[in-house]
Amino acid sequence: MAENGSVFAVRHRSRWLIWCVIFQLFLFGLEIYNFCNRRTLQPSEWDIAELQLNHTDEMGLRQDPRLHWQGHPALGRSFLHGPKLDNGQLRIHRDGIYRLHIQVTLTNCSSFMKNTMSRRATVAVGICSPATHSISLLRLNFHLSCIVASQRLTPLAHGDTLCVNLTLPLLPSQNADETFFGVQWVHP
Repeated sequence: MAENGSVFAVRHRSRWLIWCVIFQLFLFGLEIYNFCNRRTLQPSEWDIAELQLNHTDEMGLRQDPRLHWQGHPALGRSFLHGPKLDNGQLRIHRDGIYRLHIQVTLTNCSSFMKNTMSRRATVAVGICSPATHSISLLRLNFHLSCIVASQRLTPLAHGDTLCVNLTLPLLPSQNADETFFGVQWVHP
């Protein structure tokens, strides 16, 4: 009789083990299915820009505090995928959270200039259009330096135009490694 009970226990454990293996195989198959059908962003869905200063602007005669940008692979490391340039200003085409980054280096930044001009010199990034949505996103002071750099996450909406202002009469370096601006869409 004791043998009969142990045979039943072995059969019960075997069935339970078989069901566990089947369940694990099912989960493994589901993971493979999800991995194979994962949606990846196509290049047309990236919404990313890396810009450099527009060298065709008359930088020596700056009357406008706005910096004008350009972006194209033929220019080097600059590009636009999604956002567009509107008179040298970056226009957003998709709502979402963006990572904004900027670096500006001043030209001819001597110790005299550092002490006199850069104390009040600032770079400001903001939404300048539409006017009803105008807001400052980032303000950086040069203090006693010739360079400022920063980044932040910020929500932007379709149609927002970003402007970068530099205190007049200061001139930014036109070297693409020293002065650049960009955005990257990171979340809806």
